[in-house]
Amino acid sequence: MPQTPHVERHFTAGDAVRDVVIGMSDGLTVPFALAAGLSGAIDSNALIVTAGAAEIAAGAIAMGLGGYLAGRSDQEHYASERQREQMEVAQKPEAEIREVKDVFREYGLSDEEMEPVVRALTARPRAWVDFMMRFELGLEKPDPRRARHSALTIGGAYVAGGLIPLSPYILMSGSRPALWMSVLLTATALVVFGYIKGHFTGARPVRSAAQTVLIGGAAASAAYLLASWLS
Repeated sequence: MPQTPHVERHFTAGDAVRDVVIGMSDGLTVPFALAAGLSGAIDSNALIVTAGAAEIAAGAIAMGLGGYLAGRSDQEHYASERQREQMEVAQKPEAEIREVKDVFREYGLSDEEMEPVVRALTARPRAWVDFMMRFELGLEKPDPRRARHSALTIGGAYVAGGLIPLSPYILMSGSRPALWMSVLLTATALVVFGYIKGHFTGARPVRSAAQTVLIGGAAASAAYLLASWLS
């Protein structure tokens, strides 16, 4: 009988989604809180837009640089640990073999079952080091392009998120009407973003959306009330 091929679908864009979540969540929240806070103190859309644009530019650069440095740090850490493992495999093979066996024991293999596998693995130094990096240290080789991609993704997502709450101040006159339109647009964007984030990260989408809206709303409300009180 013909059989339907077994096809497994796994989500493999975790790093990119994480970067979008980091950039978009802060991009929606921080400029929104800034614009709302300024709306409580001044009635000048031009000043609010200028301050908001400056914040978006600074925030995108700072967060993009943070993503780049984090990516570079992962690469340097992996290279350092791999060099140490290569040295230990060459200089302390008996100790490393015991560590390989300890890994297999965690999966329930007996000494007799693991012996041929251990011999075959330790006869291939490169594969041996790869095995130790993954199963002893839990480290995967980072993509060499990861740092650059992370910086661009986080920075771009921050800009995209920041333009949403700022757009009413660009297109409308009067800070109060622009504030309420900004609240509506940002709340809608936070709901959609939180729902999509929950879908991709495995969390319950409705709960994720509610949490995202509450965090953004709390930040903006605090900024608005503080600015109103100080003014």
